[in-house]
Order: sequence, then C-alpha cells, then structure tokens
Amino acid sequence: MSYLIDGLQYSNWSEDIFRQLRAGGVDAVHVTLVYHETFRETVANIERWNRWFERWPELIFQGFTAADIATARATGRTAIFFGAQNPSCIEDDIGLVEVLHRLGLRFMQLTYNNQSLLATGCYEAEDTGLTRMGREVVAEMNRVGMVVDMSHSAERSTLAALEHSSRPIAVTHANPAFWHPARRNKSDAVIGALAQTGGMLGFSLYPHHLKGGSACGVDDFCAMIARTAERFGTHFLAIGSDLCQNQPDSVVEWMRTGRWTKAVDYGEGSKDAPGFPPMPRWFTDTRDFGNISKGLATAGFSVSEVEAIMGGNWARFFASAFGAADRQDGTKRAAE
Repeated sequence: MSYLIDGLQYSNWSEDIFRQLRAGGVDAVHVTLVYHETFRETVANIERWNRWFERWPELIFQGFTAADIATARATGRTAIFFGAQNPSCIEDDIGLVEVLHRLGLRFMQLTYNNQSLLATGCYEAEDTGLTRMGREVVAEMNRVGMVVDMSHSAERSTLAALEHSSRPIAVTHANPAFWHPARRNKSDAVIGALAQTGGMLGFSLYPHHLKGGSACGVDDFCAMIARTAERFGTHFLAIGSDLCQNQPDSVVEWMRTGRWTKAVDYGEGSKDAPGFPPMPRWFTDTRDFGNISKGLATAGFSVSEVEAIMGGNWARFFASAFGAADRQDGTKRAAE
C-alpha cells in the first residue's frame, strides 16, 4: 500500500488546515512542537494538540508508532507525529528524552541554527562537532526510539552524529547543496552518508532552500530529486515540505531569535524581506502534493519510485526508528 507522508511542517494549525490535509490525502505528518521552548512550554504545546485531537477526532489523531499510518489510512484521518527543531525542550536533563518520548516526541534536532548543548548549528562560524552531552543524548535517543534529526546542524556535527548514532538518522527538511548552496542545504558527504547508513533525506519546499526561491518551478524541483537519485539512490529520499502555512511574520522572528539575542536576526531572509517568503505557486498547501507526484513522474521516476518518495520510504523508516532499541539479551522493549 502506498502512503502520503510529509516529513516536516510548522503550520498555523486550524480546522481548515486539518481539512486540507484530508483533502490532500496526507496519511501522516511530522509537526514541529519546539523551536526554543523549555520543557514546560513544550508540555503546554502538547496540551494544545490534545485539545485539537479531542475537538477534531474525525480528522486527526496522535501517532506513536508506524502502525498508526495504516490506521490513519483505514479511518480516513491524518496521524500527527511530534518533533522538536531544537533540544531546548530537554533543557540540560538527559532524563527528559525518555519523558518526552513517552509523550509522543519522535524526532529531535540536536541543534537549530546556533550552538546547543549537544552540537553546532549551521549558522555558527566554528563547528566543534558533538559535545560530550551530545554523544550521551544521541545514545539515549537511540535507546528509546527518538530520531536524531540534523536538518539545521553544521557539517562536522552532522557527520559526527552519523558516525556516533547506532541507529539511522534523518535530515527531515533540506536540499542538496550541489543544487542550491544555502547554509541549510546538505553536502554530498552528508547525503552519501545518509544513503549508506539507512538514513533519510526529506526534500524541502521552503523557498530559501530552493534554487530560484519562490519562483522555483516544480519541474526544476523534481529534476533536482532525480539528479539526487541518480547519484545516491531513491531508497532514502522523501518529502519534508517545511510548510509554514498561514504563520504570521512574528513566528519567523521567534524561530530566528528565540531568547538568545536582543538584536534583529534575519536568518535566511534580509532587511528588505524579513518575513516568510511566499511559497511556490505549485505548492501552497497540502492539497498540492499531487503536483509533486506528477512532477516526479515527468522527471522519469517509475510508479513505485514515486510512491516511495511520496511516503513509502518514510513509512519504512518510521517502522524501524520509533521502537525501543534491542536489549542486551536480544529482546525488544515494548513499543510506547
């Protein structure tokens, strides 16, 4: 069975957007809970999602395991999987990794754009790799079944995470630097290592990650995916749209500056264009995923390859990534 799965969104969630997920046939989506939030603030965000799950149970429900993708398809709903774009939610306490996993957190980035307690972000001048705490947290994430996400991390840190992690990791939303050399896009070394270790690369539709920005065409985007597949294979490729639908510009300010500075930080934007860039006209909401599927077919992908990129690869990865690691006696812990 083919699935439609989006590897990352941070939309301004509403009933309208939940209905668009259903209209677009999206079986599962990884949603951002955290940019700079503390543990308690993260719990408050989970509480808000719990109210949405209660209010619109016919549209959405919380996903915990890969089996929930099939449940979503069978019941005509969308499974929501939680993730963090920054480890601020664990503060300086490794024990919160398991606590948050039990609450449903299935992805956590080791950094956003800055240096964290765990690793180095892609905006730092010096990349020191994984810290001592970073190595310990990666091991704990491996143990409980939380995916190490390096989407916003710098090169050395990302390669160190790939080497140190005992389980495959993900870059949920970025594009190849060979196509567009944005700070957030990934080198051949990183992409090749993901391909060789069972990891995942989710292609981003955020305009600052696209060659040509908002004017990027679907044919160019899908040709880039085809070029990546030719070089590294299709088995680890997916979509992580990074859709920030209906978010006010105050949210992108929070994403970029959090509480770490009093100054204005334009990130990938500029003084002249400080807000969210407009999405490409062929992908403005989740009802437009069909444009990507058609574009992939036009780019030469087979039906089975299109299905893999649009969700099948994520489904397989979820199945292996979310469960607890094997015990030393060879048995597996029960899935949370």
